[in-house]
This record gives sequence, C-alpha cells and structure tokens, in this order.
Amino acid sequence: MVVFYDPTGVKYGRPTYPYKMAPDGLATVRQLRQRGLRPGGQDIAAQILWRRGNRRAYLYRIDLAVPKRTATPAQLAAVQRALLARRTCPSCTEVRDYYIPRRTGACLTCEPEVHP
Repeated sequence: MVVFYDPTGVKYGRPTYPYKMAPDGLATVRQLRQRGLRPGGQDIAAQILWRRGNRRAYLYRIDLAVPKRTATPAQLAAVQRALLARRTCPSCTEVRDYYIPRRTGACLTCEPEVHP
C-alpha cells in the first residue's frame, strides 16, 4: 500500500507523491540550489508528503528553473562590512575573532565593565 500517492492531484489539490518517489524532472528548492538553479517564480508543480502527512516538500520543474543570481561586488562588500561590525566591540572598539553577544552588547573582555 502506497500512502500519499496522488499523481492527478484529486485528493490533495496538487500532484502528490510519497517520500523518495517523485518522478524525474521535479526537484525541491534544495535540489535546485545544488544544481545552481532557483524556481524563478514558477508555480509549485507537485509535492511530497511523509510522516503521516506532517512533513511536506514542494517540487518544481527543473526545465523551468533559472540560474541562481550572483551577488554584485557592492553587495558582497556590504555583507563584509556588516560582519565586521558584528565583531567590533562598541565599548573598546576592538575587532574580535567572534561575534559580539547581543545580550551583553560588549566583548567578553568588556562584559564585566558593562554589566557589573
């Protein structure tokens, strides 16, 4: 007995397959990402259900997927600046090897001074 097998979509509203039984030509977002692709605005083509229907993964057509976008040099520079700001202590202005904890707002060296 195969549970969640509904290739016509009558029972679940869209074509549905059990875990590891999806047809070729369909992939999840993670599987598309591994191939360097993204759904690109296409509608969900099918779904996979497992664990008594409590788990679901949407499937997209691989032939309609588009290449992943790459970040511009300006975007990459902005991310680097943001990550540097997370490692810079506002109290002593030292750049640390770790992210400054948000709960204290200071590096581990300055923490006793900030919260005595």
